[in-house]
Amino acid sequence: MPLSERIKRIKPSPTLAMNAKALSMRAAGIDVISFGVGEPDFDTPKHIREEAVRAMEEGFTRYTAVGGIPELKDAIIEKFRRDNNLTYERDEIMVSCGGKHVLYNLAQALLNPGDEVIIPAPYWVSYPPIVILAGAEPVIVQTTEAEDFKLSPESLEAAITPRTKLLILNSPSNPTGSVYTQSELEALAEVILRHNIWVVSDEIYEKLIFDDRPFYSIAQVGEAVKSKAFIVNGLSKSYAMTGWRIGYVAGAREIIAGMTKIQSQSTSNPNSIAQRAAVSALNGPQNSIQAMVQAFDERRKYLVQRLNAMPGVHCNVPGGAFYAFPNFSYYFKGKKEGAPIKGSAELCEYLLTEARVALVPGIAFGDEKFVRFSYATGLEAIKEGLNRIEEALHKLV
Repeated sequence: MPLSERIKRIKPSPTLAMNAKALSMRAAGIDVISFGVGEPDFDTPKHIREEAVRAMEEGFTRYTAVGGIPELKDAIIEKFRRDNNLTYERDEIMVSCGGKHVLYNLAQALLNPGDEVIIPAPYWVSYPPIVILAGAEPVIVQTTEAEDFKLSPESLEAAITPRTKLLILNSPSNPTGSVYTQSELEALAEVILRHNIWVVSDEIYEKLIFDDRPFYSIAQVGEAVKSKAFIVNGLSKSYAMTGWRIGYVAGAREIIAGMTKIQSQSTSNPNSIAQRAAVSALNGPQNSIQAMVQAFDERRKYLVQRLNAMPGVHCNVPGGAFYAFPNFSYYFKGKKEGAPIKGSAELCEYLLTEARVALVPGIAFGDEKFVRFSYATGLEAIKEGLNRIEEALHKLV
């Protein structure tokens, strides 16, 4: 039976594919160190787990409202008020099965065939496929190391056409760790408003920021841009709740209503028990986040210092999230078994087989010259992994 044309246009997630390959090698008894998957190596905080147990014991295991229980919507509203000085109502909030699900629902509700969506590269791997699955066209705008991988207002302006419907921003960024400043977002907001386009701000790594830099949401620029913005967030990264699958969005009520309609015909409500746990996460003590940030910061500094000490490698210092995105193009001239390494995918394959280290090639994020490291793993594993990489790279010189 032939597949649909939209399915033929997309590929499986390369990050999950690399993680699956590493797990398969481990299952075969091979010692593989993985820098691949973006998942905190911390347990979900105890008070959150305890609330989930309470929910089960109280029989909170049935269907809930499609777009999230009122208590969770209220906790999200309070989070926006407390952390971002933003005001929303319940009908401007929706809860889904993770941030990726939010983005999928949003694309389905907002986009039409022929619409264009501007996506700065490097980008999170799922943005273009989500746009394609909605029948729209991703318009990739390349950024550079020198720009700290940030979209400039001039580049945004140049990419906009009469078909442009939406811009997707991600700060802190996966894969680069870049964090947009208030002034940078204000400059982008001027272009957004001048052309009357929508903007999605993916803020899933909001709490994971280093060097005492403030986090700023584009919705904070002013009411005009807030009315054109969808703020996407979730519990996976900040609270080590990747498997719980709780994401949420705030934005225009008519689009939120459309997203809720889509969810009602696909997954129905998010997991009831996870929703109760999410209320506890947002309303409860937040000290676990700071402990994670401190651990990630130590790993970040060590990783970036080691990468920049490798011959031919350059790595910007990430300001947030738990990723580094070093330039490894120097080694594309190298050869393995007489055949040249032509790009990031082949380099990652070489490092997996030769060094037993799993990484994600930069081409998956829209830039061939780079490789993504996730430092959401222990410091000792990072040290050993880098030792192996250095030894394997030496063979290519």
